[in-house]
Amino acid sequence: ALSTSLDIGLSNWSFLYVTVSLYTMTKSSAIIFILLFSLLFKLEEVRVALLLVVLLIAGGLFMFTYKSTQFNTQGFVLVLCASFLGGIRWTLTQILMQKAELGLQNPIDIMFHLQPLMFLGLLPLFAVFEGLPLSVSEKLFHFHEAEMLLSLVGKLFLGGILAFGLGFSEFLLVSRTSSLTLSIAGIFKEICILFLATRLLGDRLSLLNWLGFAVCLSGISLHVILKAMNSKGEKALKLHKETSSDPDLELLLRHTEHG
Repeated sequence: ALSTSLDIGLSNWSFLYVTVSLYTMTKSSAIIFILLFSLLFKLEEVRVALLLVVLLIAGGLFMFTYKSTQFNTQGFVLVLCASFLGGIRWTLTQILMQKAELGLQNPIDIMFHLQPLMFLGLLPLFAVFEGLPLSVSEKLFHFHEAEMLLSLVGKLFLGGILAFGLGFSEFLLVSRTSSLTLSIAGIFKEICILFLATRLLGDRLSLLNWLGFAVCLSGISLHVILKAMNSKGEKALKLHKETSSDPDLELLLRHTEHG
């Protein structure tokens, strides 16, 4: 995929932007699936504010990426299925990481148990789609210059480090917050990419696209505000429990207040 993207000419950038927009528009349904599974597994409570956040983000992203393009039914179904499975995956990951009795709160622990299974799941697809071209490539097994081989191995090693860092940060975010927060962070990244594409490639956005951009950002901002308010409430409740369990500390605080 990396080598293919490097060979794309400037004349194909507009088509690439349209394709990414359609993919992002379909992928925005992942946040809805994550919300449904979070409610199903009782990780989230049914709240008006939470439903409003999801509707604002999903609807705003749909309007922001709305664009006349060639529609492919097969690709649409595949991305929709991927969003559905992604919702299940991250919801179950949150359950695994936030159950204290399992001892998987550390991202390294969860990666140690899940990454081998993920590797085995992707290995057949890699062998079918990329195994033969890679085996006859002059850049790897049939190389003629050691410099070319070392360069390719270095790029693969760098990609592996970046992928490890990405997986670690995702699992860490899920363990500290929720899978819904991870999905919203991913959507914020996608709209930043699309916004930069419009600035760098000169594509013009319609009034509907800009309205969707504003609606999506308002949903993300609302989620951040709600998270901050909940975090302050939890800290205040924790402090109240600690002071209630320690009579000496409570008397000291009362004496300080009166003073």
